[in-house]
Amino acid sequence: MSFTMLRLSFVAIALAVLSVGATPLVQVREPKVSLPFTLRLNTSGKRIPDIDRARAAQLLENVKTKSGPSRRTVSFDVTNEAVTYAANIGVGTPATTYSLLIDTGSSNTWVGAGKAFVETSSTELTGDEVAVEYGSGFFIGEEAIDTVTLAEGLTISGQSIGVALISEGFDGVDGILGLGPVDLTGGTVAGASTVPTISDNLFSQGTISQEVVGVFFAPTQSLDITNGELSFGGTDTSKITGDITFVPVTSSSPANEFWAIDQTITYGTTDRVIQSSIAGIVDTGTTLVLLATDAFNTYTSLTKATEDDTTGLLTITTANYANLQSLFFNIGGTSFEFTKNAQTWPRALNTAIGGSAESIFLIVSSLGASSEEGFSFVNGFTFLERFYSVFDTTNNQVGFATTAHTDDTTN
Repeated sequence: MSFTMLRLSFVAIALAVLSVGATPLVQVREPKVSLPFTLRLNTSGKRIPDIDRARAAQLLENVKTKSGPSRRTVSFDVTNEAVTYAANIGVGTPATTYSLLIDTGSSNTWVGAGKAFVETSSTELTGDEVAVEYGSGFFIGEEAIDTVTLAEGLTISGQSIGVALISEGFDGVDGILGLGPVDLTGGTVAGASTVPTISDNLFSQGTISQEVVGVFFAPTQSLDITNGELSFGGTDTSKITGDITFVPVTSSSPANEFWAIDQTITYGTTDRVIQSSIAGIVDTGTTLVLLATDAFNTYTSLTKATEDDTTGLLTITTANYANLQSLFFNIGGTSFEFTKNAQTWPRALNTAIGGSAESIFLIVSSLGASSEEGFSFVNGFTFLERFYSVFDTTNNQVGFATTAHTDDTTN
């Protein structure tokens, strides 16, 4: 079936969704190549906590209903966009460049949300339907087997990608670069139990010797700064100030379908427990730190914060901010200090999310579920801005390390 005919066959399908956005500049660290992308914040009138909760709920729903040579490290930069971030990726021969959201919470790579897909000499349309929901959006389309270029000299042949015929919730970008575990592709492509991810194929084709993705980016007060990096095949030690603490992916279901860990969160020097050892996920596609309802209520009480009606974020008075204490994320025997500044939304970006320029907003929000459901927190990228993270498929583990930005006071 031709792509045009398939497009017509899907045109009547539609879903109601929220909206997300993004765009960013990509630099390749090895080899040294730079690729430009455009940064912008776009919540499409939606409140960030609502977007994040919808995403978390859909991630859970997806797993409940699914069917079914020498070491080389290759890195390229991504840009923090306050809500999401993206990289420019080439598809086809010759390659067409698409701006794709970087997502460790999903595993399908797809294009066509903004810029239309361009068939080239390397494109093979399989005729199989692909569909994924994200809470913040969805796409439905056809599978293609094609060449994907992450950077000059970093090319994957025969990669399964989705070609969107219908999509919503992805204004300003062209799709997603999925970096989650391969099992999350289960049930997304007709006739396939799972499909190899980008990192799976980098490893199987010998481009990298370990199936490892390192993620670094830093806090920002700007919507147009390149301050992040993805490293494939290893970690960029120049971004790390301490040892990496690795922990196995949690055994608790359903969190263990994702890049998930067990952690305890305490507050202040008195070690007041906010959340006891429990399972949750680490997700670049979520903006905030989401806590189970009981833990969130404890945090709110301790910080004396209240919810801002406009943004949906917690807000705190100047006097209470002066008394705000650090959170401590206890992961694998290491205590990662999350300072009061780290808990704060960048004040220079308050008006970008509809908030008052003078307000102090916090980046901890409610997951909307209790601690007993095996999926009790999400460490979003406001957490990852402060710590280098490593997603290690080879050893089924997740790692964290401090960086030069762990104790930044930019907010």
